[in-house]
This record gives sequence, structure tokens and C-alpha cells, in this order.
Amino acid sequence: MAAALAMPTIAFAQIGDQSGPDQSGPSTVETVTVTAKKLDAARTGIQTQTGASTYTITEQDIEAAPGGENNLLNQVILQAPSVAQDSFGQIHVRGEHNALQYRLDGIIIPEGISVFGQTLDPRLASSVQLITGALPAEYGLVTGAIVDMQTKSGVFEPGGDVAIYGGSHGTIEPSFDYGGSSGNFNYFVSGDYLQDKVGIESPNGSANPLHDDTAQYHGFAYLEDILDEHSRVTMILGTSHDHFQIPDNPDQPTSFTVAGAPTVPSAKLNEDQREITDYGILSYLHSQGQFDFQVSAFARYSSLNFSPDSIGDLEYDGIAQQAFKQDTAFGLQAEGAYHIGDTHTIRGGIIVQTERATSATTSQVLPADCTGSGIVADPYECTQAPPPDDAPISIVDNGAKTQNTYSAYLQDEWKIVPTLTVNYGLRFDQYDAFAKEDQLSPRINLVWNATDSTTVHAGYSRFFTPPPFELVGDETVSKFVDSCPGTIASPCHTTATPQVTEDDISKAERANYFDAGVSQQMFAGLTLGVDSYYKISRNLIDEGQFGAPIILTPFNYKSGKQYGLEFTTSYTADNFSAYANAGLEHAEGKDITSSQFDFDPSDLLYIEDHFIHLDHEQYLSASAGASYNWDGTRFSADMLYGSGLRKDDAITGVPNGAHVPGYTQINLGASHDFDLGRAGDLTARVDVINVFDTKYEIRDGTGVGVGAPQWGPRRGLFFGLSKSI
Repeated sequence: MAAALAMPTIAFAQIGDQSGPDQSGPSTVETVTVTAKKLDAARTGIQTQTGASTYTITEQDIEAAPGGENNLLNQVILQAPSVAQDSFGQIHVRGEHNALQYRLDGIIIPEGISVFGQTLDPRLASSVQLITGALPAEYGLVTGAIVDMQTKSGVFEPGGDVAIYGGSHGTIEPSFDYGGSSGNFNYFVSGDYLQDKVGIESPNGSANPLHDDTAQYHGFAYLEDILDEHSRVTMILGTSHDHFQIPDNPDQPTSFTVAGAPTVPSAKLNEDQREITDYGILSYLHSQGQFDFQVSAFARYSSLNFSPDSIGDLEYDGIAQQAFKQDTAFGLQAEGAYHIGDTHTIRGGIIVQTERATSATTSQVLPADCTGSGIVADPYECTQAPPPDDAPISIVDNGAKTQNTYSAYLQDEWKIVPTLTVNYGLRFDQYDAFAKEDQLSPRINLVWNATDSTTVHAGYSRFFTPPPFELVGDETVSKFVDSCPGTIASPCHTTATPQVTEDDISKAERANYFDAGVSQQMFAGLTLGVDSYYKISRNLIDEGQFGAPIILTPFNYKSGKQYGLEFTTSYTADNFSAYANAGLEHAEGKDITSSQFDFDPSDLLYIEDHFIHLDHEQYLSASAGASYNWDGTRFSADMLYGSGLRKDDAITGVPNGAHVPGYTQINLGASHDFDLGRAGDLTARVDVINVFDTKYEIRDGTGVGVGAPQWGPRRGLFFGLSKSI
């Protein structure tokens, strides 16, 4: 693993002679390979990372870690600097709430509506880059961090593996991957199936949580046709189908009664969530002379279906909600780079996207008597109406909306002198959905190679981030206030009537981002880095989980501030490699200005006049790992440390005023390769996750936008076999 201040250069390889009677022999294979490398270099050079903070995790790094390619993508990224672990598999980079843009080979995969599922699998990656900081102009709209996965291609690593992995918590995961080529056609495919009994984090710290099974399968295909030495067509296809049980927390008290229904113990609730994501990319790349360009069409379908426990959810929460959401997006990404001598590279591009979201929600609620106006001086209270008014009421709320986004950028990478490069440009973004907003954003980055071993960078970026598209409509709030049957006086209230009825539409976040850092190679194999950042924003976007369906809802703070320091270290020598990363961060917001109905009125009143810590702020996040290959046996270890996400202060009542206790999780692994001669290779591995069975809390159920408690994974012992094919 390595951190870098990327300044890609393009090396144009010579193409071999394609003439001659034998077009299928070694020379043809070599020609195709060289051409593919040349075109890969051109594709990489179209997008610049000059001045950004780029942390690269290679295929070898992934395989060497405990768990290897069987880890989920979020677990891989957690080893990067300034990345904090959260519930539901979420991760936070530099104090951002999600705000991750995923790309495959530089092409955007539009954001979906899955919560628990991991759409992208580490098996498909030849490398994973986490790109942060003051981003160049080609990165926009979602700018908390860029996760760019470079996909595997059969032309470079022909062959594949079939594997089986499993162990604790009922885990079993068969998988396969295979790549190859035929003439100018190259391909790579992979797939896996996963089932275990801890699909979502435990709500009470139990090693075997109740009702927490998951079944998931994922598929991926990369297809490439090299048309000639200057151009190629590629297609990427992927799918992810995930089913989750929502875990039960035993011995919880009920709050309501349902006419004629027995009480459902909290240990026997039956809630489920299904998440589906399908995506595809079709690209044409051309590289000739000084000009390289790529045009890509992309599409993504995602859906989420939450099934409640109809009686139990009413008894505990006062609402049982059947929710189905689907989102379809498609767009065009066209980008190019023009090289002017050795000093200038002009880059530009346009990205357009259309997205259609639909929702169908049916909520069962109970009549209620409510008093007060919802302000601190006049306490607000809703209690269940007396019998016979405790029969459920059905509220239907369906809707659909289309969003269009338009982006364009132009920038120049100017090598002023051999040791100093500046990249400057402009980006324009506009979106049109629940609101219509736009912004022209300047960007500038400088990279100075002070010595052969010292690199300094500094940058400024103006960011424009529209709210996530899965918003709550204005009409939803009123339906829970006045939806009683005709036999009951109207208007009336229900057990889901919010304490606050204000519901302003979420707005785009606008931010100024500053970043500076230095990377120092101390001696061969050892590299140290330090980076600092400061971000000040208006309409800071955050998200919370407010209802029974595990669907996140966006909201804005009027003002926000985020700043911090991060440190990286990597060392490689012969068969040994090690890394260590740490990040210090501070993230806060003031005055909630949208989706106010989701919040407690006293919290709204306090936050209106006070900056508070963001719920996903973790003051200190650290990771480290090492691996050693001894005579065909690889030993590996990694660790995570977190000082704890935020929670409400139980003494002062300040929202997000305290944090859960810190924790350390250590994982170990070992693998050995057996040479079976003509039968190929067999790899056996054993991994121990959370070696010391540390019981630690990720969330305690309190905090702004926090819905329920979650705990980290308990100790698990896993075994795997992988056979080359």
C-alpha cells in the first residue's frame, strides 16, 4: 500500500509488426499485450491526479491481508488513512458522511440506494485508489473521496481460480475468477456467493445475533476488443443481489398496543431488506499522436425493498412501513487530453446524467392524541388514543421524480520547470430535481519535487455537491398528521406524527477546500507522508437513519467546518512489507435547515445557535499492517483503531456531545501455495478476525440521525482453499 501525489506520465510503447503468415503465435500475443498497455496508459493519462492525495492498494496488497479477496470493499478501504468505520458497512473519509464516488477505470458508477450491500468486489480489482484532497477539475458532484478501481484484464494475467472460503458465523463463500484472450479480444469474469449469520452488525454485542442471516451474490465481466493499435472498445457488466435479515435486540419494552394482537417479543421480530444493483459501461478509447480521448455510456439500476414485522413494528415503534424504492440512472462521460510538447497537457470533458427515482410506501400507524406545539417551552407529546381507536390506519405514499445533471470541465497541467507542475482549471455543474442549482468551480494544484526524494503539494478546490437523490417529499409529513378514517375527527394525529412539521428541501453543499502535504522517501523502501486539509462549507450535507426501513435521509447544516491531519508510512524490503496510517479530524455543523421534521425540537433549537460535532466524526483513526513471505508461506497481520464515533452527552444533553469508547481490532492470517505440477497451484489460507475477541461499540443508538446501536465483529476463524485453473 502506498500514498502518492500522482503526476501520471504517458509512455507510448512501440507496436510490433503485425504482418506475416502466423497471426496467432507469440509475436501476435506480444503485440496485443503491448498495445493494451499503451492504451491503458493513454486512458490513465486522460484523467490527472496532480496535487490530489492518492492512496493506492494493489491486488497484491489485497491478497496479502487477512481475509484476502474475501474481504468486502469497505474493509479494504478501511486500511487507508483518515477512514472511519461506521454501522451498516458505511465508511467516512476525512469527516465526510459517505460522499464517496465510485469509478471503474475512471468511469463513474452512479450512486445507488443500497445501504448494506457492497456492489463492487475486490476480486475484480488490479488496484484500488482512494483519491482525496483538493481534487482536480475532472472530479465533481460527489467529492468526499473518489474510489477508482482499475479492473483486471485477461491479456495481462491469463487464467484464474476457483475457491471456497468459510468458517465462523456460518460463513460460506464459493467464488471464481477467470481471464484470458483470443486474438484481439480480452476478457475477465468473476463471481461469488456469500451466506453467513452476521449480515449486519450486532445490535447488542452478541457474537451470534438473532435473525441476522444474509445471502448475497455478485457477478462481474470485463470485455475488451482492440480494434487497432490506436483504439479499443470495452464493456463492463456487473450485478449485486443481496438479502438481509434485520437483527433483533432481545428484551426491549413495547410502547403501543394493537387491537386484538398479542405482544411480539423483540427477539422474534421479522424484518427483512433486499437490495439489488445492476450496472453497465460501454467505452470507446482512441489514442493517436498528441490526442487521447474516451467516450463512455454508463447505466445503473438499483432497488431496495424493506418488509416490516407488521404487528411487532407497530407495538415497538408505532409504525410498520412496507417500502420499495428503485432508481435508474444512465449517462454519458466524454473526456480527452491534448499533449502540447513536454510542458502542457490540456484536458477537458463533459458528463451528463439522467436519473429516475420511484418509491412506493405503505405505512401502518395507530391513532394518537397529541398536545403541544413542539417547542421546548411548550412540550410536545403524542400518546396512543384509547380503545377502540387502536386499530391500525393504512397510509399510502407513492411518488416519482427525475433528476438531470450536467457537468463540464477544462484544465491545463503546466510543467513550469522540470521540478514544478501546476494544474489549474474550471468546472461547471448543474442539477435539476427537487431544486435547480449550479456553480462554476475553480481548481488549482501545485506539485514541487523539491529533491529526488521529497515531493510537496498544495491545492485549492471549490466544490459543489447536490444532495443525494433519495429525498423525502413535502407531502409525506402531512399524511401522517391527517390520514385518519372518516369515523375519526379530522384533522387527527397518529403514532408517527412528527414533533416538527417543517420540511425544507435539501440544498446543494458549496465548499472551499484547502490541502497541503509532503511525501519523503527516507531510504530505499521507506516512505513517509503527512497531509493537512481544511474545508469550510455552506449547506453542509449529512445523512441520518430516521425510520424503521434502513434508508438514509439527507439533510443540511447551514454551516460546516472540517479539518485535520493524516500520516502515512510504508516500507518494502525483499519478502517483507508494512504500512501504518493515522488521521486526526474535526468535523462540525450548525443550524439544521432541511428535513427538520426528522429531528427532536429541542435538538433543533440547540443546533440553531451552536456548532456541534458531526455524528460520524472520529477524532483519531489509525490502521497498520504487515506481511512476510517465508519459503512459500505468507504471514500477515493488520489492525484498526478508532477513538469512537459521536453520541449524545447523557449529562449535558448536548447532541453528539460525547463519543463511544475507543477500540482496537487485530486480525491475523497465513497462507501457503502448493505446486501441484501440471495440475496447477493450490493455495490454503487461515484467518483470524478480531483475534482478542474485543467487544466494542460502533454506535450506541444516540446522536443526530443515529437510529440504533451496533457493535463491531466478534472473533471469527476462517479457512479457504483456492485452486488455479
